[in-house]
Amino acid sequence: MLKAAEECSPERGGYKETKIGLLPTGWDVVSLEEITEPSAPIRYGVVQIGPVTPGGVPIVPIKHIRRIGDVVLHRASPKIEGQYMGSRVQGGDVLLSVKGTIGEVGVVPDGFKGNIAREIARIRPKPCCDAQFLSLQIQAPQTQRRIDNLVVGSTRLEFSIHAVRDFMVALPPLPEQRKIAEILRTWDEALEKLTNLRAAKARRFEGLRDKLIAAASRTGHPALFGDFLTESREPGTDGATARKISVRLYGKGAVEKVDVRGGSANTRYYRRSAGQLIWSKLDFLNGAFALLGPELDGCESTLDLPAFDCSDAVNPIWLIEYLTRPAYYTRQIHLARGQRKARRVSPEDWLASPVRRPDRTTQDKIAGALSTGRTELALLDAEIGALTRQKRGLMQKLLTGEWRVKLEAPVA
Repeated sequence: MLKAAEECSPERGGYKETKIGLLPTGWDVVSLEEITEPSAPIRYGVVQIGPVTPGGVPIVPIKHIRRIGDVVLHRASPKIEGQYMGSRVQGGDVLLSVKGTIGEVGVVPDGFKGNIAREIARIRPKPCCDAQFLSLQIQAPQTQRRIDNLVVGSTRLEFSIHAVRDFMVALPPLPEQRKIAEILRTWDEALEKLTNLRAAKARRFEGLRDKLIAAASRTGHPALFGDFLTESREPGTDGATARKISVRLYGKGAVEKVDVRGGSANTRYYRRSAGQLIWSKLDFLNGAFALLGPELDGCESTLDLPAFDCSDAVNPIWLIEYLTRPAYYTRQIHLARGQRKARRVSPEDWLASPVRRPDRTTQDKIAGALSTGRTELALLDAEIGALTRQKRGLMQKLLTGEWRVKLEAPVA
């Protein structure tokens, strides 16, 4: 794939300054309306799709805009959908999300017939414009930045239909469009394979984790969390110099990121150390647990993000894997909440809740096996991230004409 990128070497011919930047002289700058079939003008979709109707018309929402042919879509009644005949879609249409989550792009697969939700605009390209190329041009980082500048609204963001129609894009000759799309498709295929591999490994990892931890818990010793965890309240630095830790989630029991940011001059902070377990009082019911790594040693937090030191009786890796199992939320959290059904749980409540703790040797074996699985997933994440960055960089070069593709000479 890198070879494909290297073949797109710069050919410094003529360039011209345009409304959207420097482009090759052979390229056009056109509005989306100019390259849209007149018989199918750019427009929104169905406003209220109504209840699911068996045998009805499939409606594409934003969340499935890239996976139209791979998912089960909501089907609206023909009576409701019939009021929006002008926004029906077919194979080769380019779809652009214009409300809420703005800038998502998809291409309708061949053979599909249906309609779109109100949050999506349909663009049916003329023969002079390749649909795959147009979708890539809209997805390109430099194009997305221009779209962001045209978004309006405060509580509900929108890229208005008039702005969509007037939006300008760079359009090379059709053979060059197709070649660019072909090269970038190589990166998409590689990313899809890696993403599918990662998903398969994640499923196997979760199955192994649940099996190991559940089996060990059945034979574990009855205990309380407070038997092996102690809340840490070591004073930190008062003031805005504090490097404050915050936890962000992307799903139940899964920490997306531990952020570090500046503190407040009027807030008291407590020192945090590598290896400590932290959880968010505000997000406890959603499973906001994390282990602090070496890079976070010396950071601080308020008591809304308490930290706990682990005794030698517990392996921190085993503990965090135990805490983030889905089964934990159906039992342990209810035990910690008690009869009060409180929205918040205090550290005292949690430390007093029961747990079945396997012996340290068993914990270490489980932690070793699961650490290996986590490492494999992390390596795949790094590979996916690197390939994604390569693709973004290549898009920047190809879709602005900074790198020109070499077209095959026509056969005589």
